[in-house]
Amino acid sequence: MSKIPLNKYRTHSCGGLNASNVGATVTLSGWVHRKRDHGSLLFVDLRDNYGITQCVFDLTDAALSGVEKLRPESVITVTGTVVARDAAAVNDKIPTGAIEVKSTVYKVLTESEVLPFQVFGDDDTNEELRLKYRYLDLRREKLHYNVLFRNRVMKFTRDKLWELGFSEFQTPILTASSPEGARDFLVPSRLHHGMFYALPQAPQQFKQLLQISGFDRYFQIAPCMRDEDLRADRLLEFYQLDLEMSFVEQSDVQDVGDEIMKSLISHFVPDGKLHPEIPHFTFDEVMMKYGSDKPDLRNPIIITDVSEIFRNSDFGVFANAVKEGGVVRAIPAPSSAERPRSWFDKIESFAKEELGLAGLGYIVFTESEAKGPVAKKLTPDEIERIKTATGATPGTSVFFVCEKEGVAAKSAGKLRDRFGAELGLIDAREFRLCWVQDFPFFEEDENSSTGVAFGHNPFSRPQGDLENLDLSEPLKLKAYQYDMVLNGHEICSGGLRNYNPRVMLQLFAVTGMTEDEVKDKFGGMYNAFQYGAPPHGGFAFGLDRIVCILLGEPNLREVVAFPTNQRGQDLLLGAPREVSEKQLREVHIQVRKKG
Repeated sequence: MSKIPLNKYRTHSCGGLNASNVGATVTLSGWVHRKRDHGSLLFVDLRDNYGITQCVFDLTDAALSGVEKLRPESVITVTGTVVARDAAAVNDKIPTGAIEVKSTVYKVLTESEVLPFQVFGDDDTNEELRLKYRYLDLRREKLHYNVLFRNRVMKFTRDKLWELGFSEFQTPILTASSPEGARDFLVPSRLHHGMFYALPQAPQQFKQLLQISGFDRYFQIAPCMRDEDLRADRLLEFYQLDLEMSFVEQSDVQDVGDEIMKSLISHFVPDGKLHPEIPHFTFDEVMMKYGSDKPDLRNPIIITDVSEIFRNSDFGVFANAVKEGGVVRAIPAPSSAERPRSWFDKIESFAKEELGLAGLGYIVFTESEAKGPVAKKLTPDEIERIKTATGATPGTSVFFVCEKEGVAAKSAGKLRDRFGAELGLIDAREFRLCWVQDFPFFEEDENSSTGVAFGHNPFSRPQGDLENLDLSEPLKLKAYQYDMVLNGHEICSGGLRNYNPRVMLQLFAVTGMTEDEVKDKFGGMYNAFQYGAPPHGGFAFGLDRIVCILLGEPNLREVVAFPTNQRGQDLLLGAPREVSEKQLREVHIQVRKKG
Protein backbone atom coordinates (compact mmCIF):
# COMPACT_ATOMS: atom_id res chain seq x y z
CA MET A 1 0.00 0.00 0.00
CA SER A 2 1.21 3.51 -0.78
CA LYS A 3 2.28 5.77 2.08
CA ILE A 4 -0.52 8.14 3.12
CA PRO A 5 -0.48 11.16 5.46
CA LEU A 6 -1.52 10.27 9.03
CA ASN A 7 -3.31 13.24 10.58
CA LYS A 8 -6.62 14.27 12.13
CA TYR A 9 -8.52 12.66 9.26
CA ARG A 10 -7.04 9.18 9.51
CA THR A 11 -4.60 7.06 11.41
CA HIS A 12 -5.06 4.23 8.91
CA SER A 13 -6.55 3.73 5.47
CA CYS A 14 -9.84 1.87 5.03
CA GLY A 15 -7.86 -1.07 3.66
CA GLY A 16 -5.08 -1.09 6.25
CA LEU A 17 -6.60 -2.74 9.33
CA ASN A 18 -6.45 -6.41 10.28
CA ALA A 19 -6.55 -8.69 13.32
CA SER A 20 -3.25 -7.30 14.61
CA ASN A 21 -4.98 -3.94 15.21
CA VAL A 22 -7.66 -5.33 17.56
CA GLY A 23 -7.95 -3.10 20.64
CA ALA A 24 -6.46 -0.03 18.95
CA THR A 25 -8.25 3.30 18.73
CA VAL A 26 -8.27 4.43 15.09
CA THR A 27 -9.59 7.24 12.92
CA LEU A 28 -10.75 6.57 9.35
CA SER A 29 -12.10 8.85 6.64
CA GLY A 30 -13.92 7.92 3.46
CA TRP A 31 -17.16 7.58 1.59
CA VAL A 32 -20.28 5.84 2.91
CA HIS A 33 -20.26 2.87 0.58
CA ARG A 34 -23.42 1.24 1.91
CA LYS A 35 -25.48 1.00 5.10
CA ARG A 36 -27.28 -1.91 6.76
CA ASP A 37 -29.75 -1.11 9.53
CA HIS A 38 -30.08 -3.89 12.14
CA GLY A 39 -32.38 -2.12 14.57
CA SER A 40 -30.26 -0.58 17.28
CA LEU A 41 -27.07 -1.17 15.29
CA LEU A 42 -26.11 0.45 11.98
CA PHE A 43 -23.37 -1.13 9.87
CA VAL A 44 -21.58 1.25 7.52
CA ASP A 45 -19.04 0.13 4.94
CA LEU A 46 -16.56 3.00 4.78
CA ARG A 47 -14.54 3.19 1.54
CA ASP A 48 -11.44 5.02 0.42
CA ASN A 49 -8.90 4.46 -2.36
CA TYR A 50 -7.31 1.56 -0.46
CA GLY A 51 -10.27 -0.56 0.59
CA ILE A 52 -13.35 -0.93 2.78
CA THR A 53 -13.75 -1.16 6.55
CA GLN A 54 -16.99 -2.05 8.29
CA CYS A 55 -17.90 0.47 10.99
CA VAL A 56 -20.57 -0.29 13.62
CA PHE A 57 -22.72 2.47 15.11
CA ASP A 58 -24.84 2.00 18.24
CA LEU A 59 -27.93 4.08 17.45
CA THR A 60 -28.83 4.29 21.16
CA ASP A 61 -25.68 6.39 21.69
CA ALA A 62 -26.64 10.08 21.54
CA ALA A 63 -23.17 10.97 20.23
CA LEU A 64 -23.92 8.95 17.09
CA SER A 65 -27.39 10.32 16.35
CA GLY A 66 -28.16 11.24 12.77
CA VAL A 67 -25.74 8.78 11.20
CA GLU A 68 -28.66 6.65 9.99
CA LYS A 69 -29.86 9.58 7.85
CA LEU A 70 -26.64 9.89 5.88
CA ARG A 71 -26.99 9.25 2.18
CA PRO A 72 -24.61 6.87 0.39
CA GLU A 73 -21.41 8.57 -0.87
CA SER A 74 -21.39 11.18 1.89
CA VAL A 75 -17.85 11.73 3.21
CA ILE A 76 -17.31 11.17 6.95
CA THR A 77 -14.58 10.74 9.54
CA VAL A 78 -15.03 7.95 12.10
CA THR A 79 -13.13 7.30 15.33
CA GLY A 80 -13.52 4.06 17.25
CA THR A 81 -11.99 0.84 18.55
CA VAL A 82 -10.94 -2.07 16.35
CA VAL A 83 -12.71 -5.28 17.42
CA ALA A 84 -12.66 -8.81 16.04
CA ARG A 85 -15.72 -9.94 14.13
CA ASP A 86 -17.66 -12.99 15.25
CA ALA A 87 -16.49 -16.07 13.35
CA ALA A 88 -19.77 -16.25 11.44
CA ALA A 89 -19.43 -12.62 10.34
CA VAL A 90 -15.88 -12.82 8.96
CA ASN A 91 -15.69 -11.68 5.31
CA ASP A 92 -12.84 -13.49 3.54
CA LYS A 93 -13.37 -11.45 0.37
CA ILE A 94 -11.76 -8.27 1.70
CA PRO A 95 -8.46 -7.74 3.61
CA THR A 96 -10.28 -6.08 6.53
CA GLY A 97 -12.90 -8.81 6.75
CA ALA A 98 -11.74 -10.17 10.12
CA ILE A 99 -12.31 -6.91 12.00
CA GLU A 100 -14.71 -4.00 12.35
CA VAL A 101 -14.53 -0.59 14.01
CA LYS A 102 -16.84 0.01 16.97
CA SER A 103 -17.52 3.70 16.37
CA THR A 104 -17.58 6.24 19.18
CA VAL A 105 -17.41 9.52 17.21
CA TYR A 106 -18.18 10.55 13.66
CA LYS A 107 -18.10 13.80 11.74
CA VAL A 108 -19.73 14.61 8.42
CA LEU A 109 -17.24 16.29 6.09
CA THR A 110 -19.57 16.59 3.08
CA GLU A 111 -23.07 15.28 2.46
CA SER A 112 -24.02 13.70 -0.86
CA GLU A 113 -27.11 14.54 -2.86
CA VAL A 114 -29.34 11.74 -4.14
CA LEU A 115 -27.19 9.74 -6.56
CA PRO A 116 -28.04 9.57 -10.30
CA PHE A 117 -27.02 5.89 -10.14
CA GLN A 118 -25.73 3.52 -7.48
CA VAL A 119 -22.00 3.38 -6.80
CA PHE A 120 -22.33 0.20 -4.75
CA GLY A 121 -22.90 -3.01 -6.72
CA ASP A 122 -22.99 -3.71 -10.43
CA ASP A 123 -25.91 -1.50 -11.42
CA ASP A 124 -26.27 -1.65 -15.22
CA THR A 125 -26.15 2.08 -15.87
CA ASN A 126 -26.39 3.77 -19.27
CA GLU A 127 -22.91 4.68 -20.53
CA GLU A 128 -23.88 8.27 -21.35
CA LEU A 129 -24.98 8.78 -17.72
CA ARG A 130 -21.80 7.16 -16.46
CA LEU A 131 -19.68 9.54 -18.56
CA LYS A 132 -21.66 12.60 -17.45
CA TYR A 133 -21.02 11.68 -13.80
CA ARG A 134 -17.63 10.10 -14.40
CA TYR A 135 -16.33 11.06 -10.94
CA LEU A 136 -19.07 8.84 -9.46
CA ASP A 137 -18.44 6.10 -11.99
CA LEU A 138 -14.74 6.11 -11.05
CA ARG A 139 -15.69 5.35 -7.44
CA ARG A 140 -17.21 2.03 -8.50
CA GLU A 141 -15.04 -0.94 -7.62
CA LYS A 142 -14.36 -2.32 -11.10
CA LEU A 143 -13.57 0.94 -12.87
CA HIS A 144 -11.56 2.24 -9.90
CA TYR A 145 -9.48 -0.93 -9.99
CA ASN A 146 -9.03 -0.72 -13.77
CA VAL A 147 -7.67 2.84 -13.67
CA LEU A 148 -5.26 1.98 -10.84
CA PHE A 149 -4.23 -1.13 -12.79
CA ARG A 150 -3.47 1.08 -15.79
CA ASN A 151 -1.33 3.26 -13.52
CA ARG A 152 0.65 0.21 -12.39
CA VAL A 153 1.17 -0.91 -16.00
CA MET A 154 2.53 2.54 -16.86
CA LYS A 155 4.97 2.48 -13.95
CA PHE A 156 6.07 -1.08 -14.64
CA THR A 157 6.73 -0.24 -18.29
CA ARG A 158 8.65 2.89 -17.42
CA ASP A 159 10.80 1.01 -14.88
CA LYS A 160 11.48 -1.77 -17.38
CA LEU A 161 12.76 0.67 -20.00
CA TRP A 162 14.99 2.47 -17.52
CA GLU A 163 16.34 -0.97 -16.63
CA LEU A 164 17.03 -1.62 -20.34
CA GLY A 165 19.06 1.56 -20.68
CA PHE A 166 16.52 3.89 -22.29
CA SER A 167 16.30 7.62 -21.52
CA GLU A 168 12.90 9.27 -21.10
CA PHE A 169 12.11 12.41 -23.07
CA GLN A 170 9.07 14.60 -23.63
CA THR A 171 8.17 15.94 -27.05
CA PRO A 172 5.96 18.92 -28.03
CA ILE A 173 2.18 18.87 -27.86
CA LEU A 174 1.87 21.82 -30.23
CA THR A 175 3.53 20.87 -33.49
CA ALA A 176 3.15 21.08 -37.26
CA SER A 177 0.34 19.48 -39.23
CA SER A 178 1.33 16.41 -41.22
CA PRO A 179 -0.27 15.47 -44.53
CA GLU A 180 0.19 11.76 -43.83
CA GLY A 181 -1.74 9.46 -41.50
CA ALA A 182 -5.03 10.29 -39.82
CA ARG A 183 -6.77 13.67 -39.66
CA ASP A 184 -5.10 16.25 -37.41
CA PHE A 185 -6.64 18.27 -34.61
CA LEU A 186 -5.77 21.88 -35.51
CA VAL A 187 -5.02 24.70 -33.05
CA PRO A 188 -5.24 28.29 -34.40
CA SER A 189 -2.39 30.64 -33.54
CA ARG A 190 -3.22 34.01 -31.96
CA LEU A 191 0.18 35.52 -32.73
CA HIS A 192 0.53 34.22 -36.27
CA HIS A 193 -2.53 35.26 -38.24
CA GLY A 194 -4.10 32.46 -40.31
CA MET A 195 -1.65 29.81 -39.14
CA PHE A 196 -2.26 26.66 -37.16
CA TYR A 197 -0.51 24.22 -34.90
CA ALA A 198 -1.53 20.57 -34.83
CA LEU A 199 -1.83 18.25 -31.87
CA PRO A 200 0.52 15.27 -32.32
CA GLN A 201 -0.83 12.09 -33.87
CA ALA A 202 2.42 10.53 -32.59
CA PRO A 203 5.89 11.83 -31.73
CA GLN A 204 7.30 10.11 -34.83
CA GLN A 205 9.41 12.91 -36.29
CA PHE A 206 10.64 14.12 -32.91
CA LYS A 207 11.82 10.71 -31.79
CA GLN A 208 13.77 10.29 -35.04
CA LEU A 209 15.26 13.75 -34.58
CA LEU A 210 16.40 12.71 -31.11
CA GLN A 211 18.34 9.84 -32.69
CA ILE A 212 19.91 12.27 -35.14
CA SER A 213 20.77 14.40 -32.08
CA GLY A 214 22.88 11.54 -30.73
CA PHE A 215 20.60 10.17 -27.99
CA ASP A 216 20.99 6.44 -28.38
CA ARG A 217 17.83 5.04 -26.74
CA TYR A 218 14.67 7.11 -26.30
CA PHE A 219 11.28 6.34 -24.81
CA GLN A 220 8.19 8.32 -23.97
CA ILE A 221 4.68 7.54 -22.76
CA ALA A 222 3.13 9.97 -25.19
CA PRO A 223 -0.36 11.46 -25.54
CA CYS A 224 -1.55 11.20 -29.13
CA MET A 225 -4.58 12.83 -30.75
CA ARG A 226 -6.24 11.77 -33.99
CA ASP A 227 -9.47 13.13 -35.39
CA GLU A 228 -10.82 9.72 -36.42
CA ASP A 229 -14.15 7.96 -36.37
CA LEU A 230 -14.54 6.23 -33.04
CA ARG A 231 -15.20 2.65 -31.98
CA ALA A 232 -14.71 0.45 -28.92
CA ASP A 233 -10.92 0.15 -29.40
CA ARG A 234 -10.24 3.72 -30.54
CA LEU A 235 -10.49 7.10 -28.79
CA LEU A 236 -9.71 10.61 -30.02
CA GLU A 237 -6.97 10.87 -27.39
CA PHE A 238 -4.85 7.94 -26.29
CA TYR A 239 -1.45 7.11 -24.84
CA GLN A 240 1.24 5.05 -26.46
CA LEU A 241 4.69 3.90 -25.50
CA ASP A 242 7.08 5.26 -28.11
CA LEU A 243 10.70 4.21 -28.29
CA GLU A 244 13.54 4.59 -30.75
CA MET A 245 17.03 3.06 -30.91
CA SER A 246 20.16 3.90 -32.92
CA PHE A 247 22.53 1.54 -34.72
CA VAL A 248 20.09 -1.36 -34.66
CA GLU A 249 18.74 -4.07 -36.91
CA GLN A 250 15.12 -5.19 -36.96
CA SER A 251 15.69 -8.06 -34.54
CA ASP A 252 17.26 -5.71 -31.96
CA VAL A 253 14.12 -3.59 -31.76
CA GLN A 254 11.81 -6.62 -31.73
CA ASP A 255 13.81 -8.18 -28.89
CA VAL A 256 12.96 -5.15 -26.73
CA GLY A 257 9.28 -5.57 -27.62
CA ASP A 258 9.46 -9.24 -26.65
CA GLU A 259 11.01 -8.38 -23.30
CA ILE A 260 8.41 -5.72 -22.51
CA MET A 261 5.36 -7.84 -23.38
CA LYS A 262 6.57 -11.06 -21.77
CA SER A 263 7.35 -9.13 -18.59
CA LEU A 264 4.01 -7.29 -18.58
CA ILE A 265 1.91 -10.42 -19.07
CA SER A 266 3.89 -12.53 -16.60
CA HIS A 267 3.71 -9.82 -13.94
CA PHE A 268 0.09 -8.69 -14.29
CA VAL A 269 -1.58 -11.97 -15.29
CA PRO A 270 0.55 -14.55 -13.46
CA ASP A 271 -2.14 -17.21 -13.81
CA GLY A 272 -2.47 -16.59 -17.56
CA LYS A 273 -1.16 -19.02 -20.15
CA LEU A 274 1.63 -17.12 -21.86
CA HIS A 275 2.84 -19.05 -24.89
CA PRO A 276 6.66 -19.14 -24.75
CA GLU A 277 7.21 -18.66 -28.49
CA ILE A 278 6.73 -15.39 -30.37
CA PRO A 279 6.71 -16.38 -34.05
CA HIS A 280 7.56 -14.01 -36.90
CA PHE A 281 5.33 -14.02 -39.99
CA THR A 282 5.51 -12.08 -43.22
CA PHE A 283 2.49 -10.00 -44.20
CA ASP A 284 1.88 -12.27 -47.20
CA GLU A 285 2.04 -15.34 -44.96
CA VAL A 286 -0.53 -14.16 -42.42
CA MET A 287 -2.93 -12.97 -45.09
CA MET A 288 -2.76 -16.46 -46.61
CA LYS A 289 -2.93 -18.54 -43.41
CA TYR A 290 -5.14 -16.33 -41.24
CA GLY A 291 -6.82 -13.83 -43.57
CA SER A 292 -5.71 -10.94 -41.34
CA ASP A 293 -2.59 -8.94 -40.55
CA LYS A 294 -3.49 -9.25 -36.87
CA PRO A 295 -4.10 -12.97 -36.42
CA ASP A 296 -5.40 -14.47 -33.20
CA LEU A 297 -3.07 -17.45 -32.74
CA ARG A 298 -5.25 -18.87 -29.98
CA ASN A 299 -7.52 -19.96 -32.82
CA PRO A 300 -6.04 -23.16 -34.32
CA ILE A 301 -7.78 -22.80 -37.71
CA ILE A 302 -5.42 -22.41 -40.69
CA ILE A 303 -6.73 -21.17 -44.03
CA THR A 304 -5.52 -23.04 -47.11
CA ASP A 305 -5.38 -22.11 -50.78
CA VAL A 306 -7.09 -24.86 -52.79
CA SER A 307 -7.40 -23.00 -56.09
CA GLU A 308 -5.48 -25.59 -58.09
CA ILE A 309 -7.70 -28.41 -56.87
CA PHE A 310 -10.74 -26.62 -58.28
CA ARG A 311 -9.11 -25.30 -61.48
CA ASN A 312 -10.02 -28.32 -63.62
CA SER A 313 -12.86 -29.67 -61.49
CA ASP A 314 -16.49 -30.10 -62.49
CA PHE A 315 -17.52 -27.46 -59.97
CA GLY A 316 -17.92 -24.92 -62.74
CA VAL A 317 -18.46 -21.74 -60.68
CA PHE A 318 -15.14 -22.14 -58.88
CA ALA A 319 -13.26 -23.59 -61.86
CA ASN A 320 -14.19 -20.65 -64.10
CA ALA A 321 -13.38 -18.10 -61.40
CA VAL A 322 -9.90 -19.58 -60.89
CA LYS A 323 -9.21 -19.51 -64.62
CA GLU A 324 -10.15 -15.82 -64.62
CA GLY A 325 -7.68 -14.96 -61.85
CA GLY A 326 -9.72 -15.72 -58.75
CA VAL A 327 -8.65 -17.91 -55.84
CA VAL A 328 -10.37 -20.44 -53.59
CA ARG A 329 -9.63 -20.37 -49.89
CA ALA A 330 -10.63 -23.25 -47.61
CA ILE A 331 -11.54 -22.60 -43.97
CA PRO A 332 -11.99 -25.72 -41.79
CA ALA A 333 -14.53 -25.60 -38.97
CA PRO A 334 -13.60 -28.40 -36.52
CA SER A 335 -16.33 -30.38 -34.74
CA SER A 336 -19.11 -28.69 -36.69
CA ALA A 337 -20.41 -31.58 -38.80
CA GLU A 338 -23.18 -32.38 -36.30
CA ARG A 339 -24.42 -28.81 -36.17
CA PRO A 340 -28.03 -28.35 -37.36
CA ARG A 341 -28.75 -27.16 -40.86
CA SER A 342 -29.80 -23.79 -39.43
CA TRP A 343 -26.20 -23.18 -38.31
CA PHE A 344 -24.91 -23.67 -41.85
CA ASP A 345 -27.67 -21.36 -43.14
CA LYS A 346 -26.60 -18.65 -40.66
CA ILE A 347 -23.00 -18.94 -41.81
CA GLU A 348 -24.10 -18.55 -45.43
CA SER A 349 -26.26 -15.52 -44.52
CA PHE A 350 -23.27 -14.00 -42.72
CA ALA A 351 -21.14 -14.50 -45.84
CA LYS A 352 -23.69 -12.80 -48.06
CA GLU A 353 -24.94 -10.01 -45.81
CA GLU A 354 -21.83 -9.12 -43.80
CA LEU A 355 -19.01 -10.10 -46.15
CA GLY A 356 -20.72 -9.28 -49.45
CA LEU A 357 -20.02 -12.68 -50.99
CA ALA A 358 -22.26 -14.16 -53.66
CA GLY A 359 -22.32 -17.47 -51.83
CA LEU A 360 -20.39 -19.94 -49.72
CA GLY A 361 -19.69 -23.58 -50.50
CA TYR A 362 -18.82 -26.27 -47.98
CA ILE A 363 -18.06 -29.96 -47.53
CA VAL A 364 -18.99 -31.88 -44.37
CA PHE A 365 -16.63 -34.73 -43.52
CA THR A 366 -18.11 -37.63 -41.53
CA GLU A 367 -16.55 -40.94 -40.53
CA SER A 368 -17.70 -42.57 -43.77
CA GLU A 369 -18.19 -39.87 -46.41
CA ALA A 370 -17.94 -36.29 -47.57
CA LYS A 371 -21.32 -34.57 -47.88
CA GLY A 372 -22.66 -31.32 -49.26
CA PRO A 373 -23.32 -29.69 -52.64
CA VAL A 374 -19.63 -29.06 -53.36
CA ALA A 375 -18.68 -32.67 -52.68
CA LYS A 376 -21.16 -33.87 -55.29
CA LYS A 377 -19.23 -32.02 -58.01
CA LEU A 378 -15.77 -33.31 -57.06
CA THR A 379 -14.02 -36.59 -57.70
CA PRO A 380 -12.91 -38.78 -54.78
CA ASP A 381 -9.32 -37.80 -55.52
CA GLU A 382 -10.15 -34.07 -55.40
CA ILE A 383 -12.02 -34.52 -52.13
CA GLU A 384 -9.09 -36.42 -50.66
CA ARG A 385 -6.69 -33.67 -51.74
CA ILE A 386 -8.87 -31.07 -49.99
CA LYS A 387 -9.01 -33.22 -46.88
CA THR A 388 -5.23 -33.57 -46.85
CA ALA A 389 -4.58 -29.89 -47.60
CA THR A 390 -6.86 -28.64 -44.83
CA GLY A 391 -6.08 -31.31 -42.28
CA ALA A 392 -9.79 -32.08 -42.01
CA THR A 393 -10.78 -34.97 -39.75
CA PRO A 394 -14.16 -36.68 -39.38
CA GLY A 395 -16.55 -34.11 -37.86
CA THR A 396 -14.93 -31.17 -39.66
CA SER A 397 -16.77 -28.95 -42.12
CA VAL A 398 -14.66 -27.14 -44.71
CA PHE A 399 -16.01 -23.86 -46.11
CA PHE A 400 -14.83 -22.30 -49.36
CA VAL A 401 -14.53 -18.66 -50.39
CA CYS A 402 -14.02 -18.01 -54.10
CA GLU A 403 -13.12 -14.42 -54.97
CA LYS A 404 -10.32 -12.12 -56.08
CA GLU A 405 -7.31 -12.65 -53.84
CA GLY A 406 -7.70 -9.61 -51.56
CA VAL A 407 -11.40 -10.14 -50.97
CA ALA A 408 -10.96 -13.89 -50.51
CA ALA A 409 -8.22 -13.42 -47.90
CA LYS A 410 -10.18 -10.95 -45.74
CA SER A 411 -13.46 -12.88 -46.04
CA ALA A 412 -11.77 -16.13 -45.10
CA GLY A 413 -10.20 -14.37 -42.13
CA LYS A 414 -13.56 -13.15 -40.84
CA LEU A 415 -15.01 -16.64 -41.19
CA ARG A 416 -12.02 -18.04 -39.31
CA ASP A 417 -12.64 -15.56 -36.49
CA ARG A 418 -16.32 -16.46 -36.34
CA PHE A 419 -15.65 -20.20 -36.24
CA GLY A 420 -13.04 -19.72 -33.52
CA ALA A 421 -15.55 -17.89 -31.33
CA GLU A 422 -18.67 -19.97 -32.07
CA LEU A 423 -16.99 -23.37 -31.83
CA GLY A 424 -15.27 -22.64 -28.52
CA LEU A 425 -11.76 -22.93 -29.93
CA ILE A 426 -10.28 -19.96 -28.04
CA ASP A 427 -8.96 -20.15 -24.49
CA ALA A 428 -9.61 -16.74 -22.88
CA ARG A 429 -6.77 -17.26 -20.38
CA GLU A 430 -4.20 -17.79 -23.13
CA PHE A 431 -1.87 -15.08 -24.44
CA ARG A 432 -0.39 -15.56 -27.91
CA LEU A 433 2.03 -13.00 -29.33
CA CYS A 434 3.50 -12.76 -32.82
CA TRP A 435 5.28 -10.32 -35.11
CA VAL A 436 3.96 -9.52 -38.57
CA GLN A 437 6.59 -7.96 -40.82
CA ASP A 438 7.62 -7.28 -44.43
CA PHE A 439 4.58 -5.10 -45.13
CA PRO A 440 4.11 -3.61 -48.60
CA PHE A 441 5.65 -0.15 -48.68
CA PHE A 442 2.95 1.19 -50.98
CA GLU A 443 -0.69 0.40 -51.69
CA GLU A 444 -3.10 1.27 -54.46
CA ASP A 445 -4.97 4.55 -53.91
CA GLU A 446 -7.34 5.94 -56.51
CA ASN A 447 -7.25 9.34 -54.77
CA SER A 448 -3.50 9.70 -55.29
CA SER A 449 -2.25 11.47 -58.42
CA THR A 450 -0.05 8.44 -59.14
CA GLY A 451 -2.55 5.83 -58.01
CA VAL A 452 -0.18 4.86 -55.20
CA ALA A 453 -0.01 5.83 -51.50
CA PHE A 454 2.13 4.83 -48.54
CA GLY A 455 0.91 1.62 -46.97
CA HIS A 456 2.23 2.47 -43.51
CA ASN A 457 4.77 4.93 -42.13
CA PRO A 458 6.31 7.02 -44.93
CA PHE A 459 9.54 7.26 -42.94
CA SER A 460 10.11 3.49 -42.90
CA ARG A 461 13.18 2.03 -44.56
CA PRO A 462 12.49 0.21 -47.82
CA GLN A 463 13.97 -3.25 -48.23
CA GLY A 464 16.71 -3.44 -50.82
CA ASP A 465 19.82 -1.49 -51.74
CA LEU A 466 19.30 2.13 -50.65
CA GLU A 467 22.02 3.25 -53.03
CA ASN A 468 20.29 1.66 -56.05
CA LEU A 469 16.67 1.32 -54.98
CA ASP A 470 14.43 -0.27 -57.61
CA LEU A 471 11.12 1.61 -57.72
CA SER A 472 9.97 0.36 -61.13
CA GLU A 473 7.22 -1.73 -59.48
CA PRO A 474 6.41 0.18 -56.28
CA LEU A 475 3.54 -2.10 -55.22
CA LYS A 476 6.03 -4.97 -54.91
CA LEU A 477 8.39 -3.03 -52.65
CA LYS A 478 8.51 -4.26 -49.04
CA ALA A 479 9.27 -2.19 -45.96
CA TYR A 480 11.16 -2.90 -42.76
CA GLN A 481 7.82 -2.41 -41.08
CA TYR A 482 6.52 -4.66 -38.32
CA ASP A 483 3.53 -5.01 -36.01
CA MET A 484 3.27 -6.97 -32.80
CA VAL A 485 -0.06 -8.76 -32.38
CA LEU A 486 -1.59 -10.11 -29.17
CA ASN A 487 -4.68 -12.34 -29.30
CA GLY A 488 -5.89 -10.82 -32.55
CA HIS A 489 -5.19 -7.18 -31.63
CA GLU A 490 -2.45 -5.02 -33.07
CA ILE A 491 -0.71 -3.67 -29.96
CA CYS A 492 2.45 -2.28 -31.53
CA SER A 493 3.57 -0.86 -34.85
CA GLY A 494 7.09 0.07 -35.79
CA GLY A 495 9.89 -0.15 -38.27
CA LEU A 496 13.44 0.59 -39.21
CA ARG A 497 13.63 4.15 -40.48
CA ASN A 498 14.93 5.47 -43.76
CA TYR A 499 17.83 7.79 -42.98
CA ASN A 500 18.85 8.62 -46.56
CA PRO A 501 17.44 12.02 -47.70
CA ARG A 502 17.81 11.18 -51.40
CA VAL A 503 15.78 8.01 -50.96
CA MET A 504 13.24 9.98 -48.94
CA LEU A 505 12.62 12.22 -51.97
CA GLN A 506 12.38 9.18 -54.28
CA LEU A 507 9.79 7.48 -52.08
CA PHE A 508 7.60 10.55 -51.77
CA ALA A 509 7.86 11.08 -55.53
CA VAL A 510 6.19 7.69 -56.04
CA THR A 511 3.08 9.11 -54.32
CA GLY A 512 3.18 12.28 -56.44
CA MET A 513 4.83 14.63 -53.93
CA THR A 514 7.47 16.93 -55.39
CA GLU A 515 10.83 17.73 -53.83
CA ASP A 516 9.64 21.22 -52.89
CA GLU A 517 6.53 19.78 -51.23
CA VAL A 518 8.60 17.32 -49.20
CA LYS A 519 10.93 20.08 -48.07
CA ASP A 520 7.95 22.25 -47.16
CA LYS A 521 6.00 19.55 -45.26
CA PHE A 522 8.94 17.69 -43.72
CA GLY A 523 11.68 20.31 -43.82
CA GLY A 524 12.85 19.69 -40.27
CA MET A 525 13.38 16.00 -40.87
CA TYR A 526 14.79 16.41 -44.38
CA ASN A 527 17.30 19.04 -43.29
CA ALA A 528 18.39 16.99 -40.28
CA PHE A 529 19.19 14.06 -42.56
CA GLN A 530 21.81 16.23 -44.29
CA TYR A 531 23.99 16.29 -41.18
CA GLY A 532 24.62 12.64 -40.38
CA ALA A 533 21.75 10.38 -39.39
CA PRO A 534 22.42 6.98 -37.80
CA PRO A 535 20.57 3.81 -38.80
CA HIS A 536 17.68 3.71 -36.35
CA GLY A 537 14.36 2.08 -35.66
CA GLY A 538 11.64 1.81 -33.09
CA PHE A 539 7.99 1.20 -32.41
CA ALA A 540 4.94 2.41 -30.50
CA PHE A 541 2.83 0.27 -28.18
CA GLY A 542 -0.82 1.18 -27.62
CA LEU A 543 -0.82 1.11 -23.83
CA ASP A 544 -4.56 1.62 -23.37
CA ARG A 545 -5.27 -1.33 -25.64
CA ILE A 546 -2.73 -3.51 -23.82
CA VAL A 547 -4.38 -2.68 -20.49
CA CYS A 548 -7.75 -3.70 -21.96
CA ILE A 549 -6.38 -7.07 -23.06
CA LEU A 550 -4.68 -7.75 -19.73
CA LEU A 551 -7.93 -6.99 -17.91
CA GLY A 552 -10.17 -8.76 -20.42
CA GLU A 553 -12.07 -5.53 -21.07
CA PRO A 554 -13.56 -5.05 -24.56
CA ASN A 555 -13.85 -1.25 -24.40
CA LEU A 556 -11.12 1.38 -23.96
CA ARG A 557 -13.53 3.54 -21.97
CA GLU A 558 -13.32 0.96 -19.19
CA VAL A 559 -9.61 1.64 -18.56
CA VAL A 560 -9.33 5.41 -19.18
CA ALA A 561 -10.24 7.86 -16.42
CA PHE A 562 -11.96 10.53 -18.52
CA PRO A 563 -12.80 9.29 -22.02
CA THR A 564 -15.14 10.84 -24.55
CA ASN A 565 -18.27 9.09 -25.73
CA GLN A 566 -18.65 7.40 -29.10
CA ARG A 567 -19.34 10.79 -30.72
CA GLY A 568 -16.15 12.31 -29.34
CA GLN A 569 -17.97 14.37 -26.69
CA ASP A 570 -16.81 15.03 -23.14
CA LEU A 571 -20.13 14.86 -21.32
CA LEU A 572 -18.58 15.76 -17.97
CA LEU A 573 -17.10 19.17 -18.87
CA GLY A 574 -19.14 19.74 -22.00
CA ALA A 575 -16.65 19.62 -24.86
CA PRO A 576 -16.64 20.43 -27.67
CA ARG A 577 -18.68 23.60 -27.20
CA GLU A 578 -19.10 26.98 -28.84
CA VAL A 579 -16.76 29.75 -27.77
CA SER A 580 -17.34 33.48 -27.59
CA GLU A 581 -16.97 35.87 -30.50
CA LYS A 582 -14.14 37.54 -28.56
CA GLN A 583 -12.21 34.25 -28.38
CA LEU A 584 -12.72 33.65 -32.11
CA ARG A 585 -11.50 37.13 -33.00
CA GLU A 586 -8.35 36.67 -30.92
CA VAL A 587 -7.34 33.71 -33.11
CA HIS A 588 -8.66 35.28 -36.32
CA ILE A 589 -11.36 32.64 -36.87
CA GLN A 590 -14.77 33.08 -38.44
CA VAL A 591 -17.15 30.12 -38.15
CA ARG A 592 -19.04 29.11 -41.26
CA LYS A 593 -22.51 27.71 -40.84
CA LYS A 594 -22.70 24.07 -41.87
CA GLY A 595 -24.35 23.84 -45.29
